[in-house]
Amino acid sequence: MKTKLIAILALMGPGAAWAQEGTGDPAAGETAFGRQCVACHVVQDESGEVLAGRNAKVGPNLYGVAGRVAGSVPDFAYSELMTAYGATGAVWEGANFVAYVQDPTGYLREATGETSGRSKMAYQVRDEQDARDLWAYLATFGTASGAEAAEGAEAPAEGGAATQ
Repeated sequence: MKTKLIAILALMGPGAAWAQEGTGDPAAGETAFGRQCVACHVVQDESGEVLAGRNAKVGPNLYGVAGRVAGSVPDFAYSELMTAYGATGAVWEGANFVAYVQDPTGYLREATGETSGRSKMAYQVRDEQDARDLWAYLATFGTASGAEAAEGAEAPAEGGAATQ
């Protein structure tokens, strides 16, 4: 079963390939997403199909988050800190995602050099392995290059539990 999952992830592209490098477990990430993220986030593809979550829109749609410029989902009201972070051209990848979800405000302040302001994401993923597993899971839904069309269409807003 695990070999089959790895083969599927390898075919899905670079974001999914990162997920199989042993740093995170997509299956454990799915469980963690169900416990920690669904209250605020959804993973909804460009056709409108909800792939994960319950259609929550407090946080950003996490479809295609791998490789996406931070704070870039159209029509989502990001915090000033996230907007500043995205303006640097920062792209979501494993390392910055894991650091961000563990301390959203602290991470954004450090990354932008700002000394004030807050992330809209109040939740913190306490366990680093959970954060890595979440990234591995979210990376299975494709990369930003495949999700850009969805963001330009009527994708749900981005901004609550994992990438604000």
